Amino acid sequence: MSAQEPAWADSYGPGVPLHLDYGDTTVLDLLERSVERHADRPALDFLGATTSYRELDEAVRRVAGGLSRLGVGPGDNVALVMPNCPQNVVAFFAVLRLGATVVEHNPLYTAGELRPAFADHGARVAVVWDKVVPVVEELREGCALEHVVAVDLTRELPPLKRLALRLPIAKARAAREQLTSPAPGALPWHDLLSSPPLDPAHPRPSVDDVALLLYTSGTTGRPKGVPLRHRNLVANVLQGQAWVPGLADGAETFLVPLPLFHAYGVTVSVLLGISLAAKLVLLPKPDIDLIMDAIKRGVPSFVPAVPPLYQRIVDEAERRGTSIKGIRYGLSGAMPLPSALVERWETATGGLLVEGYGLTETSPVIVGNPMTSSRRPGSIGVPFPDVEIRLADPEDLDRVVAPGEQGELLVRGPQVFSGYRGLPDETEAAFHDGWFRTGDVVTMSPDGFLTIVDRIKEVIITGGFNVYPSEVEAAIRTHDGVLDVAVVGVRDEEGTEQVVAAVVLEDGVDLQPEDLRAHARQALTGYKVPRRVVFVEELATNPMGKVLRREVAESLGSS
Repeated sequence: MSAQEPAWADSYGPGVPLHLDYGDTTVLDLLERSVERHADRPALDFLGATTSYRELDEAVRRVAGGLSRLGVGPGDNVALVMPNCPQNVVAFFAVLRLGATVVEHNPLYTAGELRPAFADHGARVAVVWDKVVPVVEELREGCALEHVVAVDLTRELPPLKRLALRLPIAKARAAREQLTSPAPGALPWHDLLSSPPLDPAHPRPSVDDVALLLYTSGTTGRPKGVPLRHRNLVANVLQGQAWVPGLADGAETFLVPLPLFHAYGVTVSVLLGISLAAKLVLLPKPDIDLIMDAIKRGVPSFVPAVPPLYQRIVDEAERRGTSIKGIRYGLSGAMPLPSALVERWETATGGLLVEGYGLTETSPVIVGNPMTSSRRPGSIGVPFPDVEIRLADPEDLDRVVAPGEQGELLVRGPQVFSGYRGLPDETEAAFHDGWFRTGDVVTMSPDGFLTIVDRIKEVIITGGFNVYPSEVEAAIRTHDGVLDVAVVGVRDEEGTEQVVAAVVLEDGVDLQPEDLRAHARQALTGYKVPRRVVFVEELATNPMGKVLRREVAESLGSS
């Protein structure tokens, strides 16, 4: 290893380079190059209905033509409010073909939850799942919205498959599930799909154009627009290709259970798959029956997911006696990956399951475990090619901490965004001397492997001491009968922050709060032991299944 190589260079898998050539490739190029190489290969599988790369390309050209006739052009924002489905992928690339920006939204949000983002991005056109058209229609008042395109997900499916699309609705569920047609004034998706193809001479996007706009609230609750340029997304796709050199062009099947309104679902599932001309098995919801049906049709080779989903898959496969041998790679993110789950998954599949790390602002992946036997369960791994990192003292960001010490993870790389949309103060706070502040406290081993300690903004300060929730949660999880736990800070009447644990028990388990407090004392110093243990039926989570500590704290503070 040369003096210039980082400590983790020897930990890269065979054939993984330290540096890559990104060129001037756009996200649109990723699709078009796969169409050229594998036009007749299945690109999309939706509940067994397949679309070839040639058919996908034709649909993209026609929908781009239809959107152009609605006035969409370079630099415009177009909102997509759909679950994972072929229409979402088609609309995604059609918007990019026009030089416009895709804005993905959670289709289960209420109008009140969608309004701040719509008011910010000002999209005049929204392509929407027909079941939630009335919700989006409410945004015409006070927003720039002019055209709503309604997508019927069931139109191309046989009757029995339509039953699988009874997606859960977050609020007003019963009322919305009665809808059988879009609201008056909405345009049918098929009007776009039957449009003449876009003129090939229409201007194409450049690598510096914003391809995707996602909204993240972080720990503040205020939605912040994260613009990701073509060069950011393509860099992360090419890094992903390099990270898993065993993925073969035109020969893979990707399971896509993660939502496209999340950076992980977009980049690691869809864009990486498209770049390899893989077959994308799209799931409208991460339902275990839909997943097992998909595996029955053909075992996927690559499954990007989150720990609870891997757990459900391996449990259900064992219960049904279904083989999942042949899943060669799994890349887990969003939350800690238990070592015991890694062992079960790898035994059942014969493949590798490794943990990675990233944020929406980094397109998203910046760190990952090697896709080799040298992967290290419990660690998030080492930086991707061309990613630079610093571990800085949170109290003095100019001071780099030594290996083994806790420090805030700062990062630079081609996949890192340039700043929040229209929020200069938040952008300035997010960077330090050109380095993006992840807000996560980590440690680094001598050979460069990183381990997350906790989020800086979620650190509990009690009696003048810092308590990292993840450390307390890990101690409590080792008690038999604990299904899940979230540790938060809750202020008492005197304004002092107290350590409180919200615990979900396994069915039939009878524990008392003091049982868990006593158990925690065996592993933790006194000030880290929760003052209160509250048993709850479930924890607030985001669509990826990650626990929302801020919401948990709010519920405990009012209880």
